[in-house]
Amino acid sequence: MYRGTKELQEKGRVDWFTVAIYLVFIVLGWFNIYAASFDLENAVSMFDLSGRAGMQLVWMGTSLVLAFALLKIDTSFYETYAFAAYVVGIALLVITLIVAPEINGSRSWLVMGPVRLQPAEFMKFIIALTLAKIFNVYNFRLMERKNLIIVMALILFPLVLVILQSETGTALVYLSLIFVLYREGLPGGILFVGVAAILYFVLAIRFSDIQLGMLSVGEVVSVALIIIFAAGMVWSYMKRREVSFMIVGLGLIVSAVGLVLHLLKLQADVGLLALIALGLVTVYLGYLALRYWKKMYLYILMFVVGSFAFVESSEYVFSDVLQPHQQMRIKVTLGMEQDLRGSGYHVGQSKIAIGSGGMFGKGFLNGTQTKLKYVPEQDTDFIFCTIGEEWGFVGSTLILVLFAVFILRLITLAERQTTTFGRVYGYGVVSIFLFHLLVNIGMVIGIMPVIGIPLPFFSYGGSSLWGFTILLFIFLRIDKGRKRT
Repeated sequence: MYRGTKELQEKGRVDWFTVAIYLVFIVLGWFNIYAASFDLENAVSMFDLSGRAGMQLVWMGTSLVLAFALLKIDTSFYETYAFAAYVVGIALLVITLIVAPEINGSRSWLVMGPVRLQPAEFMKFIIALTLAKIFNVYNFRLMERKNLIIVMALILFPLVLVILQSETGTALVYLSLIFVLYREGLPGGILFVGVAAILYFVLAIRFSDIQLGMLSVGEVVSVALIIIFAAGMVWSYMKRREVSFMIVGLGLIVSAVGLVLHLLKLQADVGLLALIALGLVTVYLGYLALRYWKKMYLYILMFVVGSFAFVESSEYVFSDVLQPHQQMRIKVTLGMEQDLRGSGYHVGQSKIAIGSGGMFGKGFLNGTQTKLKYVPEQDTDFIFCTIGEEWGFVGSTLILVLFAVFILRLITLAERQTTTFGRVYGYGVVSIFLFHLLVNIGMVIGIMPVIGIPLPFFSYGGSSLWGFTILLFIFLRIDKGRKRT
Protein backbone atom coordinates (compact mmCIF):
# COMPACT_ATOMS: atom_id res chain seq x y z
CA MET A 1 0.00 0.00 0.00
CA TYR A 2 2.82 2.42 0.91
CA ARG A 3 4.68 1.66 -2.33
CA GLY A 4 1.54 2.29 -4.36
CA THR A 5 0.96 5.60 -2.63
CA LYS A 6 4.57 6.63 -3.19
CA GLU A 7 4.35 5.75 -6.86
CA LEU A 8 1.18 7.83 -7.14
CA GLN A 9 2.96 10.78 -5.56
CA GLU A 10 5.82 10.55 -8.02
CA LYS A 11 3.58 10.59 -11.09
CA GLY A 12 3.28 14.37 -11.01
CA ARG A 13 5.31 16.20 -13.65
CA VAL A 14 6.29 19.82 -13.99
CA ASP A 15 4.33 21.53 -16.74
CA TRP A 16 7.27 22.05 -19.07
CA PHE A 17 5.14 23.90 -21.60
CA THR A 18 4.64 26.73 -19.11
CA VAL A 19 8.31 26.60 -18.13
CA ALA A 20 9.26 26.93 -21.82
CA ILE A 21 7.09 30.03 -22.19
CA TYR A 22 8.68 31.47 -19.04
CA LEU A 23 12.17 30.94 -20.48
CA VAL A 24 11.16 32.54 -23.79
CA PHE A 25 9.76 35.54 -21.90
CA ILE A 26 12.84 36.20 -19.78
CA VAL A 27 15.20 35.84 -22.77
CA LEU A 28 13.09 38.18 -24.91
CA GLY A 29 12.89 40.54 -21.96
CA TRP A 30 16.68 40.52 -21.66
CA PHE A 31 17.13 41.42 -25.33
CA ASN A 32 14.59 44.23 -25.09
CA ILE A 33 16.13 45.62 -21.90
CA TYR A 34 19.47 45.77 -23.72
CA ALA A 35 17.80 47.50 -26.67
CA ALA A 36 15.94 49.96 -24.43
CA SER A 37 19.01 50.87 -22.36
CA PHE A 38 21.50 50.84 -25.27
CA ASP A 39 23.64 53.97 -25.34
CA LEU A 40 24.86 54.98 -28.78
CA GLU A 41 27.86 56.86 -27.40
CA ASN A 42 28.89 54.45 -24.65
CA ALA A 43 27.79 51.06 -25.90
CA VAL A 44 28.55 48.08 -23.67
CA SER A 45 28.10 44.35 -24.14
CA MET A 46 24.91 42.59 -23.15
CA PHE A 47 27.02 40.70 -20.61
CA ASP A 48 28.68 43.75 -19.07
CA LEU A 49 27.53 43.99 -15.44
CA SER A 50 27.85 47.76 -15.55
CA GLY A 51 24.87 47.90 -17.92
CA ARG A 52 21.20 47.21 -17.28
CA ALA A 53 21.19 44.11 -19.50
CA GLY A 54 24.19 42.68 -17.64
CA MET A 55 22.50 43.17 -14.28
CA GLN A 56 19.28 41.72 -15.62
CA LEU A 57 21.27 38.64 -16.66
CA VAL A 58 22.35 38.27 -13.04
CA TRP A 59 18.74 38.51 -11.92
CA MET A 60 17.79 35.93 -14.56
CA GLY A 61 20.41 33.50 -13.30
CA THR A 62 19.34 33.90 -9.67
CA SER A 63 15.70 33.54 -10.74
CA LEU A 64 16.44 30.22 -12.43
CA VAL A 65 18.16 28.98 -9.27
CA LEU A 66 15.18 30.20 -7.26
CA ALA A 67 12.75 28.46 -9.64
CA PHE A 68 14.65 25.17 -9.32
CA ALA A 69 14.63 25.44 -5.52
CA LEU A 70 10.89 26.18 -5.43
CA LEU A 71 10.18 23.06 -7.48
CA LYS A 72 12.09 20.95 -4.95
CA ILE A 73 10.15 22.15 -1.91
CA ASP A 74 7.28 19.96 -0.79
CA THR A 75 3.84 21.36 -1.60
CA SER A 76 2.71 21.14 2.02
CA PHE A 77 5.39 23.67 2.96
CA TYR A 78 3.62 26.44 1.09
CA GLU A 79 0.30 25.74 2.77
CA THR A 80 1.78 25.25 6.24
CA TYR A 81 3.69 28.52 6.32
CA ALA A 82 1.31 30.74 4.35
CA PHE A 83 0.14 32.67 7.43
CA ALA A 84 3.71 33.06 8.70
CA ALA A 85 4.74 34.45 5.31
CA TYR A 86 1.85 36.92 5.48
CA VAL A 87 2.98 38.19 8.89
CA VAL A 88 6.57 38.57 7.67
CA GLY A 89 5.35 40.35 4.53
CA ILE A 90 3.28 42.83 6.53
CA ALA A 91 6.22 43.47 8.84
CA LEU A 92 8.46 44.21 5.85
CA LEU A 93 5.87 46.63 4.44
CA VAL A 94 5.74 48.48 7.77
CA ILE A 95 9.55 48.58 8.04
CA THR A 96 9.77 49.84 4.46
CA LEU A 97 7.27 52.57 5.20
CA ILE A 98 9.41 53.73 8.14
CA VAL A 99 13.02 53.40 6.96
CA ALA A 100 12.93 53.39 3.14
CA PRO A 101 14.43 56.44 1.40
CA GLU A 102 12.30 58.37 -1.07
CA ILE A 103 13.03 57.22 -4.63
CA ASN A 104 11.09 58.71 -7.55
CA GLY A 105 8.42 60.01 -5.19
CA SER A 106 7.77 56.75 -3.33
CA ARG A 107 9.12 55.06 -0.20
CA SER A 108 8.87 51.44 -1.31
CA TRP A 109 12.47 50.21 -1.62
CA LEU A 110 14.66 48.64 1.06
CA VAL A 111 18.23 49.60 0.21
CA MET A 112 20.92 47.16 1.36
CA GLY A 113 24.21 48.32 -0.12
CA PRO A 114 24.11 47.84 -3.90
CA VAL A 115 20.90 45.79 -3.68
CA ARG A 116 17.40 47.29 -3.63
CA LEU A 117 14.34 45.16 -2.89
CA GLN A 118 10.68 46.10 -3.07
CA PRO A 119 8.69 44.05 -0.51
CA ALA A 120 5.38 45.03 -2.15
CA GLU A 121 6.32 42.86 -5.16
CA PHE A 122 6.70 39.76 -2.99
CA MET A 123 3.45 40.49 -1.19
CA LYS A 124 1.55 39.50 -4.33
CA PHE A 125 2.28 35.80 -4.06
CA ILE A 126 2.06 35.93 -0.27
CA ILE A 127 -1.51 37.25 -0.36
CA ALA A 128 -2.41 34.63 -2.99
CA LEU A 129 -0.98 31.86 -0.78
CA THR A 130 -2.79 33.16 2.30
CA LEU A 131 -6.13 33.30 0.48
CA ALA A 132 -5.57 29.74 -0.77
CA LYS A 133 -4.83 28.60 2.79
CA ILE A 134 -8.03 30.17 4.13
CA PHE A 135 -10.25 28.83 1.38
CA ASN A 136 -8.83 25.35 1.95
CA VAL A 137 -10.21 25.25 5.50
CA TYR A 138 -12.84 22.53 5.84
CA ASN A 139 -16.39 23.73 5.15
CA PHE A 140 -15.25 27.29 4.39
CA ARG A 141 -18.02 29.46 2.95
CA LEU A 142 -16.97 32.77 1.46
CA MET A 143 -20.34 34.51 1.80
CA GLU A 144 -20.56 34.03 5.56
CA ARG A 145 -20.10 37.50 7.01
CA LYS A 146 -17.12 36.62 9.21
CA ASN A 147 -15.27 34.85 6.41
CA LEU A 148 -15.90 37.62 3.90
CA ILE A 149 -14.61 40.25 6.34
CA ILE A 150 -11.45 38.22 6.99
CA VAL A 151 -10.75 37.70 3.29
CA MET A 152 -11.28 41.36 2.43
CA ALA A 153 -9.10 42.46 5.35
CA LEU A 154 -6.26 40.21 4.17
CA ILE A 155 -6.32 41.98 0.82
CA LEU A 156 -7.01 45.55 1.97
CA PHE A 157 -4.53 45.76 4.87
CA PRO A 158 -1.38 45.40 2.73
CA LEU A 159 -3.07 47.48 0.04
CA VAL A 160 -3.34 50.43 2.44
CA LEU A 161 0.29 50.04 3.53
CA VAL A 162 1.48 50.07 -0.08
CA ILE A 163 -0.65 53.13 -0.88
CA LEU A 164 1.02 54.91 2.06
CA GLN A 165 4.33 54.14 0.33
CA SER A 166 2.98 56.05 -2.71
CA GLU A 167 2.91 52.87 -4.82
CA THR A 168 -0.68 53.07 -6.02
CA GLY A 169 -0.06 50.88 -9.06
CA THR A 170 1.22 47.93 -7.03
CA ALA A 171 -1.62 48.37 -4.54
CA LEU A 172 -4.19 48.12 -7.33
CA VAL A 173 -2.68 44.76 -8.34
CA TYR A 174 -3.86 43.35 -5.01
CA LEU A 175 -7.43 44.29 -5.93
CA SER A 176 -7.19 42.00 -8.97
CA LEU A 177 -7.55 39.10 -6.52
CA ILE A 178 -11.27 39.87 -6.39
CA PHE A 179 -11.51 37.67 -9.48
CA VAL A 180 -10.35 34.78 -7.30
CA LEU A 181 -13.22 35.49 -4.92
CA TYR A 182 -15.60 35.59 -7.86
CA ARG A 183 -14.41 32.16 -8.98
CA GLU A 184 -14.94 30.83 -5.46
CA GLY A 185 -18.52 31.98 -4.97
CA LEU A 186 -18.60 35.77 -4.74
CA PRO A 187 -21.89 36.83 -6.39
CA GLY A 188 -21.55 38.33 -9.84
CA GLY A 189 -23.64 41.26 -8.64
CA ILE A 190 -20.73 42.52 -6.54
CA LEU A 191 -18.45 42.44 -9.56
CA PHE A 192 -21.15 44.27 -11.52
CA VAL A 193 -21.30 46.99 -8.85
CA GLY A 194 -17.53 47.48 -9.19
CA VAL A 195 -17.74 47.78 -12.98
CA ALA A 196 -20.69 50.19 -12.67
CA ALA A 197 -18.72 52.34 -10.21
CA ILE A 198 -15.83 52.65 -12.67
CA LEU A 199 -18.27 53.59 -15.43
CA TYR A 200 -19.98 56.22 -13.26
CA PHE A 201 -16.64 57.73 -12.26
CA VAL A 202 -15.38 57.98 -15.84
CA LEU A 203 -18.63 59.54 -17.10
CA ALA A 204 -18.94 61.96 -14.19
CA ILE A 205 -15.37 63.22 -14.60
CA ARG A 206 -15.13 63.17 -18.39
CA PHE A 207 -18.31 65.23 -18.94
CA SER A 208 -18.25 67.33 -15.79
CA ASP A 209 -17.66 70.64 -17.60
CA ILE A 210 -20.98 70.77 -19.48
CA GLN A 211 -24.06 71.58 -17.42
CA LEU A 212 -27.63 70.59 -18.21
CA GLY A 213 -29.32 72.64 -15.55
CA MET A 214 -28.82 71.23 -12.08
CA LEU A 215 -26.57 68.38 -13.21
CA SER A 216 -23.63 68.00 -15.57
CA VAL A 217 -23.83 65.87 -18.71
CA GLY A 218 -21.84 63.16 -16.95
CA GLU A 219 -24.24 63.12 -14.01
CA VAL A 220 -27.31 63.02 -16.27
CA VAL A 221 -25.92 60.11 -18.29
CA SER A 222 -24.97 58.31 -15.08
CA VAL A 223 -28.49 58.77 -13.68
CA ALA A 224 -29.91 57.34 -16.91
CA LEU A 225 -27.63 54.32 -16.54
CA ILE A 226 -28.67 53.87 -12.91
CA ILE A 227 -32.33 53.76 -13.99
CA ILE A 228 -31.58 51.29 -16.80
CA PHE A 229 -29.51 49.06 -14.50
CA ALA A 230 -32.25 49.12 -11.84
CA ALA A 231 -34.94 48.25 -14.39
CA GLY A 232 -32.82 45.37 -15.70
CA MET A 233 -32.23 43.98 -12.20
CA VAL A 234 -35.91 44.22 -11.28
CA TRP A 235 -36.83 42.45 -14.51
CA SER A 236 -34.29 39.70 -13.79
CA TYR A 237 -35.55 38.96 -10.27
CA MET A 238 -39.29 39.30 -10.82
CA LYS A 239 -41.53 36.30 -11.23
CA ARG A 240 -43.95 36.16 -14.13
CA ARG A 241 -46.91 37.31 -12.09
CA GLU A 242 -44.92 40.33 -10.98
CA VAL A 243 -43.90 41.49 -14.44
CA SER A 244 -47.16 43.37 -14.83
CA PHE A 245 -46.32 45.48 -11.79
CA MET A 246 -43.00 46.38 -13.33
CA ILE A 247 -44.63 47.39 -16.61
CA VAL A 248 -47.18 49.50 -14.78
CA GLY A 249 -44.43 51.07 -12.65
CA LEU A 250 -42.27 51.96 -15.63
CA GLY A 251 -45.34 53.30 -17.40
CA LEU A 252 -46.04 55.56 -14.44
CA ILE A 253 -42.47 56.82 -14.49
CA VAL A 254 -42.59 57.60 -18.20
CA SER A 255 -45.99 59.25 -17.82
CA ALA A 256 -44.81 61.37 -14.91
CA VAL A 257 -41.73 62.57 -16.79
CA GLY A 258 -43.88 63.30 -19.85
CA LEU A 259 -46.32 65.27 -17.70
CA VAL A 260 -43.50 67.37 -16.25
CA LEU A 261 -42.18 68.04 -19.75
CA HIS A 262 -45.66 69.16 -20.82
CA LEU A 263 -46.11 71.41 -17.80
CA LEU A 264 -42.73 73.02 -18.41
CA LYS A 265 -43.61 73.41 -22.11
CA LEU A 266 -40.53 71.41 -23.17
CA GLN A 267 -38.23 74.03 -21.69
CA ALA A 268 -37.24 71.74 -18.91
CA ASP A 269 -34.15 71.58 -16.79
CA VAL A 270 -32.79 68.24 -17.97
CA GLY A 271 -30.92 67.76 -14.70
CA LEU A 272 -34.13 68.32 -12.75
CA LEU A 273 -35.97 65.83 -14.95
CA ALA A 274 -33.26 63.24 -14.37
CA LEU A 275 -33.60 63.71 -10.63
CA ILE A 276 -37.41 63.41 -10.85
CA ALA A 277 -37.12 60.18 -12.84
CA LEU A 278 -34.60 58.78 -10.36
CA GLY A 279 -36.84 59.77 -7.46
CA LEU A 280 -39.80 57.98 -9.02
CA VAL A 281 -37.72 54.86 -9.61
CA THR A 282 -36.59 54.96 -5.98
CA VAL A 283 -40.17 55.25 -4.74
CA TYR A 284 -41.24 52.39 -7.01
CA LEU A 285 -38.46 50.15 -5.71
CA GLY A 286 -39.51 50.98 -2.16
CA TYR A 287 -43.04 49.95 -3.08
CA LEU A 288 -41.81 46.62 -4.50
CA ALA A 289 -39.76 45.95 -1.36
CA LEU A 290 -42.81 46.54 0.86
CA ARG A 291 -45.27 44.83 -1.50
CA TYR A 292 -43.36 41.56 -1.84
CA TRP A 293 -41.17 41.80 1.26
CA LYS A 294 -38.08 40.53 -0.57
CA LYS A 295 -34.49 41.41 0.26
CA MET A 296 -33.60 41.54 -3.42
CA TYR A 297 -35.74 44.61 -4.04
CA LEU A 298 -34.18 46.24 -0.99
CA TYR A 299 -30.72 45.49 -2.40
CA ILE A 300 -31.68 47.05 -5.72
CA LEU A 301 -32.98 50.10 -3.87
CA MET A 302 -29.66 50.34 -2.01
CA PHE A 303 -27.84 50.01 -5.35
CA VAL A 304 -29.79 52.95 -6.79
CA VAL A 305 -29.25 55.20 -3.78
CA GLY A 306 -25.60 54.16 -3.41
CA SER A 307 -24.96 54.68 -7.13
CA PHE A 308 -26.32 58.22 -7.06
CA ALA A 309 -24.31 59.03 -3.93
CA PHE A 310 -21.20 57.68 -5.65
CA VAL A 311 -21.82 59.78 -8.77
CA GLU A 312 -22.26 62.92 -6.69
CA SER A 313 -19.09 62.25 -4.69
CA SER A 314 -16.92 61.42 -7.73
CA GLU A 315 -16.07 65.02 -8.54
CA TYR A 316 -15.19 65.74 -4.90
CA VAL A 317 -12.87 62.70 -4.77
CA PHE A 318 -11.28 63.68 -8.05
CA SER A 319 -10.73 67.33 -7.12
CA ASP A 320 -9.96 67.15 -3.39
CA VAL A 321 -8.64 63.64 -2.68
CA LEU A 322 -6.45 62.78 -5.67
CA GLN A 323 -3.08 64.49 -6.05
CA PRO A 324 -2.65 67.01 -8.91
CA HIS A 325 -0.38 64.66 -10.88
CA GLN A 326 -2.94 61.85 -10.48
CA GLN A 327 -5.71 64.16 -11.70
CA MET A 328 -3.65 65.12 -14.73
CA ARG A 329 -2.93 61.48 -15.61
CA ILE A 330 -6.65 60.69 -15.55
CA LYS A 331 -7.46 63.79 -17.62
CA VAL A 332 -4.84 62.84 -20.20
CA THR A 333 -6.20 59.29 -20.39
CA LEU A 334 -9.79 60.51 -20.80
CA GLY A 335 -8.77 63.01 -23.48
CA MET A 336 -9.59 66.05 -21.34
CA GLU A 337 -6.03 67.40 -21.48
CA GLN A 338 -2.99 66.93 -23.72
CA ASP A 339 -0.13 68.07 -21.47
CA LEU A 340 2.51 66.72 -23.86
CA ARG A 341 5.27 68.31 -21.80
CA GLY A 342 4.00 67.07 -18.46
CA SER A 343 1.89 64.07 -17.45
CA GLY A 344 1.13 63.21 -21.06
CA TYR A 345 4.76 63.20 -22.13
CA HIS A 346 5.41 59.52 -21.35
CA VAL A 347 2.38 58.30 -23.25
CA GLY A 348 2.84 60.73 -26.14
CA GLN A 349 6.43 59.63 -26.76
CA SER A 350 5.47 55.99 -26.29
CA LYS A 351 2.77 56.26 -28.96
CA ILE A 352 5.24 57.90 -31.35
CA ALA A 353 7.75 55.10 -30.74
CA ILE A 354 5.21 52.33 -31.25
CA GLY A 355 3.70 53.99 -34.31
CA SER A 356 7.10 54.53 -35.90
CA GLY A 357 7.71 50.78 -35.85
CA GLY A 358 5.15 50.23 -38.59
CA MET A 359 4.27 46.70 -39.63
CA PHE A 360 7.61 44.92 -39.19
CA GLY A 361 9.64 47.31 -37.02
CA LYS A 362 12.98 49.01 -37.50
CA GLY A 363 15.06 46.07 -36.36
CA PHE A 364 17.07 45.24 -33.24
CA LEU A 365 18.92 48.30 -31.87
CA ASN A 366 17.64 50.44 -34.75
CA GLY A 367 14.85 52.27 -32.94
CA THR A 368 15.33 56.02 -33.05
CA GLN A 369 12.87 57.14 -30.37
CA THR A 370 14.20 54.68 -27.83
CA LYS A 371 17.90 55.06 -28.70
CA LEU A 372 17.66 58.83 -28.37
CA LYS A 373 15.95 58.37 -24.98
CA TYR A 374 12.76 60.23 -25.85
CA VAL A 375 10.67 57.74 -23.85
CA PRO A 376 11.18 57.90 -20.06
CA GLU A 377 11.32 54.60 -18.14
CA GLN A 378 11.61 52.76 -21.45
CA ASP A 379 13.40 49.74 -19.95
CA THR A 380 10.97 49.36 -17.04
CA ASP A 381 7.29 50.34 -17.17
CA PHE A 382 7.40 51.42 -20.84
CA ILE A 383 9.40 48.48 -22.20
CA PHE A 384 6.59 47.64 -24.64
CA CYS A 385 7.33 50.77 -26.69
CA THR A 386 10.76 49.30 -27.49
CA ILE A 387 9.06 46.11 -28.68
CA GLY A 388 6.67 48.14 -30.82
CA GLU A 389 9.37 50.29 -32.40
CA GLU A 390 11.93 47.57 -33.16
CA TRP A 391 9.61 44.60 -33.80
CA GLY A 392 6.65 46.45 -35.26
CA PHE A 393 3.01 45.44 -35.27
CA VAL A 394 3.80 41.83 -36.14
CA GLY A 395 6.32 41.38 -33.34
CA SER A 396 4.09 43.12 -30.78
CA THR A 397 1.16 40.94 -31.78
CA LEU A 398 3.24 37.77 -31.43
CA ILE A 399 4.23 38.83 -27.89
CA LEU A 400 0.59 39.46 -26.96
CA VAL A 401 -0.46 36.12 -28.48
CA LEU A 402 2.23 34.39 -26.44
CA PHE A 403 0.96 36.11 -23.29
CA ALA A 404 -2.60 34.99 -24.17
CA VAL A 405 -1.40 31.38 -24.52
CA PHE A 406 0.41 31.73 -21.19
CA ILE A 407 -2.69 33.02 -19.38
CA LEU A 408 -4.96 30.36 -20.92
CA ARG A 409 -2.49 27.66 -19.91
CA LEU A 410 -2.48 28.91 -16.32
CA ILE A 411 -6.29 28.83 -16.27
CA THR A 412 -6.18 25.23 -17.50
CA LEU A 413 -3.72 24.30 -14.75
CA ALA A 414 -5.86 26.05 -12.13
CA GLU A 415 -8.99 24.19 -13.20
CA ARG A 416 -7.32 20.77 -13.05
CA GLN A 417 -6.23 21.17 -9.43
CA THR A 418 -7.60 18.54 -7.07
CA THR A 419 -7.51 20.76 -3.98
CA THR A 420 -9.12 24.07 -3.18
CA PHE A 421 -5.70 25.34 -2.11
CA GLY A 422 -4.22 24.67 -5.55
CA ARG A 423 -7.19 26.07 -7.44
CA VAL A 424 -7.43 29.29 -5.43
CA TYR A 425 -3.71 29.94 -5.64
CA GLY A 426 -3.78 29.17 -9.36
CA TYR A 427 -6.48 31.75 -9.99
CA GLY A 428 -4.54 34.21 -7.87
CA VAL A 429 -1.59 33.75 -10.21
CA VAL A 430 -3.85 34.21 -13.25
CA SER A 431 -5.42 37.38 -11.81
CA ILE A 432 -2.08 39.02 -11.04
CA PHE A 433 -0.49 38.25 -14.40
CA LEU A 434 -3.59 39.29 -16.33
CA PHE A 435 -3.90 42.58 -14.45
CA HIS A 436 -0.25 43.42 -15.05
CA LEU A 437 -0.54 42.63 -18.74
CA LEU A 438 -3.73 44.59 -19.40
CA VAL A 439 -2.79 47.66 -17.37
CA ASN A 440 0.82 47.88 -18.56
CA ILE A 441 -0.07 47.56 -22.24
CA GLY A 442 -3.07 49.86 -21.71
CA MET A 443 -1.02 52.66 -20.18
CA VAL A 444 1.74 52.37 -22.81
CA ILE A 445 -0.76 52.88 -25.65
CA GLY A 446 -2.70 55.55 -23.77
CA ILE A 447 -6.02 53.88 -22.93
CA MET A 448 -5.31 53.62 -19.18
CA PRO A 449 -3.75 56.03 -16.67
CA VAL A 450 -0.02 55.71 -16.05
CA ILE A 451 0.20 53.95 -12.69
CA GLY A 452 3.66 52.43 -12.97
CA ILE A 453 3.48 48.65 -12.99
CA PRO A 454 5.92 46.43 -14.92
CA LEU A 455 5.30 44.11 -17.84
CA PRO A 456 5.89 40.59 -16.45
CA PHE A 457 9.33 39.13 -17.32
CA PHE A 458 10.13 42.01 -19.73
CA SER A 459 10.57 45.07 -17.51
CA TYR A 460 13.96 45.60 -15.91
CA GLY A 461 14.20 44.90 -12.19
CA GLY A 462 15.30 42.17 -9.81
CA SER A 463 12.39 42.46 -7.38
CA SER A 464 9.91 42.29 -10.24
CA LEU A 465 11.54 39.25 -11.88
CA TRP A 466 11.97 37.44 -8.58
CA GLY A 467 8.38 38.20 -7.57
CA PHE A 468 6.91 36.89 -10.82
CA THR A 469 9.20 33.84 -10.77
CA ILE A 470 8.20 32.90 -7.22
CA LEU A 471 4.54 33.49 -8.03
CA LEU A 472 4.67 31.19 -11.05
CA PHE A 473 6.91 28.38 -9.81
CA ILE A 474 5.10 27.91 -6.53
CA PHE A 475 2.04 27.22 -8.64
CA LEU A 476 3.95 24.85 -10.92
CA ARG A 477 5.14 22.95 -7.83
CA ILE A 478 1.59 22.76 -6.49
CA ASP A 479 0.41 21.55 -9.90
CA LYS A 480 3.14 18.91 -9.97
CA GLY A 481 1.97 17.53 -6.63
CA ARG A 482 -1.76 17.68 -7.35
CA LYS A 483 -2.10 13.84 -7.42
CA ARG A 484 -1.21 13.56 -3.75
CA THR A 485 -4.90 13.74 -2.80
